[in-house]
Amino acid sequence: MSPLVSTEWLSAELGKPDLVVFDATKYLPNENKDGNALFLTGHIPGARYFDIDEVADPDTDLPHMVPTPGRFAKLLGALGVGNDSRVVFYDQKGLASAARGWWMMGLFGHDNAAVLDGGLPKWLKEGRTNEIGTPAAVAATIFRPDFRPMRLRGIGDVIANIGTGAELVLDARAAGRFAGTAPEPRAGMRGGHIPGSANLPFNELLNPDQTFADPASLRARFAAAGVDGSRPVVTSCGTGVTATILTLGLRLAGLPEGAVYDGSWTEWGGRPDTKVETA
Repeated sequence: MSPLVSTEWLSAELGKPDLVVFDATKYLPNENKDGNALFLTGHIPGARYFDIDEVADPDTDLPHMVPTPGRFAKLLGALGVGNDSRVVFYDQKGLASAARGWWMMGLFGHDNAAVLDGGLPKWLKEGRTNEIGTPAAVAATIFRPDFRPMRLRGIGDVIANIGTGAELVLDARAAGRFAGTAPEPRAGMRGGHIPGSANLPFNELLNPDQTFADPASLRARFAAAGVDGSRPVVTSCGTGVTATILTLGLRLAGLPEGAVYDGSWTEWGGRPDTKVETA
């Protein structure tokens, strides 16, 4: 299964018993929107809501951190996802948070997952069917995870990397947030970036209609940001969500996708003991 599927492909596959479609929308704190509430006002037929804040570690104050394999397996099984399922994620913005769902599936060993190119806006613009209300209950099943720790980085890894420079940390936030000249969406958060990291705002990988650019354009954007193949890439952002758009972009560009720093800027910028660069 390709990691990126078109609206045409999804329309033809809808209703097949092995296909699970998720709305994985997550809004930033300053957007003042509820993804689940908006899901109920309209979604792709048969879709279920994938709550990034629920499919997460409940024992940390950091937002939507990766859960344990056991918790992930329990929640995905309850959502009707088995190891033989094909899973497609989309979001209400076009492409902002759906890649987080795709990346988590791969992190726990399930490669039969994809992101809908252009998301719900493209689906609706094409006049495709929109379903309203609470979706029908699904039968729980068993999901067996196969955790791949090499795809994940913690703060200790990133601190150590400042000394070695062995990996390129690529930050998906907007340029102003990276430079520390624009405010963070979370009140009181420091601005700036991890020392030695590079900036590639995730929207620079997307076309105006929120579909991914072609592979050659993606490779050019990554090269301009310093991805030259000499170092593995670790993607980062505000809370580990749009970082996964860069990870997906690396896959689509035919480049090694590396790992994700899950705590991202909320963890790094929220601690008093971490070094911060600006400008």
